[in-house]
Amino acid sequence: MKVTKFELFFVAHRWLFLKIETDEGISGWGEPVLEGKALTVATAVDELMDHVIGKDPFQIERHWQRMKKGSFYRGGAIMDSAISGIDQALWDIKGKALGVPVYQLLGGQVRDRVRIYGHVGGVGGKDGYTHNPIAEDIKEILANADTQLARGLTALKFAPSDGLEHIDTAQELKNIVARVTAVREHVGDKIDIALDFHGRFSLAMARRVFPYLEPLNLLFIEEPVLPEFSDKFDLIVASTSTPIATGERLFDRKDYKDVLRSGIAVAQPDLSHAGGISECRRIATMAETYDVAVAPHCPLGPIALAACLQLDFATPNFLIQEQVLGLGRGNNGSLMKYLVDYSVFDAPDGYIELMTKPGLGIEVDEAEVRKAAENGHRWRNPDWTHHDGSLAEW
Repeated sequence: MKVTKFELFFVAHRWLFLKIETDEGISGWGEPVLEGKALTVATAVDELMDHVIGKDPFQIERHWQRMKKGSFYRGGAIMDSAISGIDQALWDIKGKALGVPVYQLLGGQVRDRVRIYGHVGGVGGKDGYTHNPIAEDIKEILANADTQLARGLTALKFAPSDGLEHIDTAQELKNIVARVTAVREHVGDKIDIALDFHGRFSLAMARRVFPYLEPLNLLFIEEPVLPEFSDKFDLIVASTSTPIATGERLFDRKDYKDVLRSGIAVAQPDLSHAGGISECRRIATMAETYDVAVAPHCPLGPIALAACLQLDFATPNFLIQEQVLGLGRGNNGSLMKYLVDYSVFDAPDGYIELMTKPGLGIEVDEAEVRKAAENGHRWRNPDWTHHDGSLAEW
């Protein structure tokens, strides 16, 4: 079998799909995208496929090594995201050719179902500050929580703050705590709550708010500070008993070395950014040696989610899976039109059952993908500023 061609599809709302074809009629799909940089990643995919066209798609690790290390200049968010989507598609081809799900090629399943969590929104308007009064803020978050709970989910996540100053006011601190407290009181103790700080907190602000959040018994706090400060995570971990999670903006094993040693509880590699199934499998194994759980980052499309699930089924130290398809704020079931049958993602009790179809376990509706790609997209994340006009973290 040889790889013969590939195609890229820009699909709303911010995704990039990749189809790789072979001379035996078996195709594989991947999702090589970096949010807000889809066009750039597409160019990188086009260049990297020079290493794959005409080659045996079964030799996934050989191709991965060549794409990752074969250039004088290595790595980075763009290159690793491009590699990720190609890697996903090659695993999809191999699984389909052998008639087995990808998790069987990773050593087989270690669980029968995968727990997922749903997003319930957060705060922050166009500029990061113009939003509802705190009471209306809480009302909206609780309404979103009820929607998720009605779907059977048992774990929720939201961002409790908007564009914070380096050291913000006492009122803003109280608002953050009030939002989280309201959710805990609303859902009770049987529902898990995770918070996404989204790198908006400085080291000082994060450590300042932690004591107020500890009594709320959170599942984890995600990305409390920017990834640039990974070498300071030991300070973050030591300052709270709340489990700390990070990793969506770390791109390979070397990026994880220091944070795993710091004592984080949860690693969050993104299978569309951190080298695909191949590298995230290695990151998960590496995390296991530090007693760190894995909860793959996935605010993306159905192909990326399917790749995550294949890894989840085969990963002993897996914790919970992020997803936004039809379950998150700002998304709806129509986004699932890109699959022929999206019932494989059904989770009536908060768990997705073991997927049994070969490859990534999904069938992409190519006609719908091509139709959507006619319009494409140029998604960009919001531009937030502080009150003085300087850049604020989104």
